[in-house]
Amino acid sequence: MESPARTLSSSLAEHVEAVCKHYLSNGRRCGNYWIVGDVNNNAGRSLYVRLKGPLSGKGARGKWTDGATDQHGDLLDLIREREGLTSFRDTLDEARRFLVAPRETTTESRGRNSGECDTIALARKIWAASQPIIGTKAEAYLRSRKITADLSHAPLRYHPALIYRESRDGLSRRLPALVAAVTDNNDEITGIHRTFFDPARNVKANVESPRRSLGAIRGNGVRFGPIDEFAIIGEGIETVLSLKSAFPN
Repeated sequence: MESPARTLSSSLAEHVEAVCKHYLSNGRRCGNYWIVGDVNNNAGRSLYVRLKGPLSGKGARGKWTDGATDQHGDLLDLIREREGLTSFRDTLDEARRFLVAPRETTTESRGRNSGECDTIALARKIWAASQPIIGTKAEAYLRSRKITADLSHAPLRYHPALIYRESRDGLSRRLPALVAAVTDNNDEITGIHRTFFDPARNVKANVESPRRSLGAIRGNGVRFGPIDEFAIIGEGIETVLSLKSAFPN
């Protein structure tokens, strides 16, 4: 027999967009995701909830991740966090209350910018799935470029097996990659830059385009520190990190 929690989670997933509109009203639909600032319903684009997919299992609708905090879960977890509930029973009761409450029937539709919203959400998903750079192949690559700057707080992560797809024949494979977060003036992630590596050596992969970007890049950037009276702008990650190595302060 299926547990009450699993049954409620599936029922909530059937009405995932209504759940988002009720508990995360300051967010908005972007393609196949609901985007909002955090579980406290603050405005922003850090947290994304999947609106499409099966009711359970891999890629299930209702699964959510906060790219800024790495929090994640299903809609029951979301309701618990949003309402500040401390007991499992109270969470189930709140879910039942929502499911029996009358609500408007909504027609799911895509906005004009749904394509860009989809890529932003995917970029945040990749960022959340990547690991800290220290001690990884990505750090080894940068050190091989004579970069000595402290990377512990840099907006850089490492993914050991990121999908790379050739544009000419559409064939894909997984390669290790350096992942850099692209942020806007509010420090919200709008995209990522990816540098793909050779699996056997600490060099860029011998592929058509070893550097690729994803998301909303124009007007934003990979930021290696606060902007005060002036800022140094460079064309590439290695260029800026080389300057930080030469002038750490």
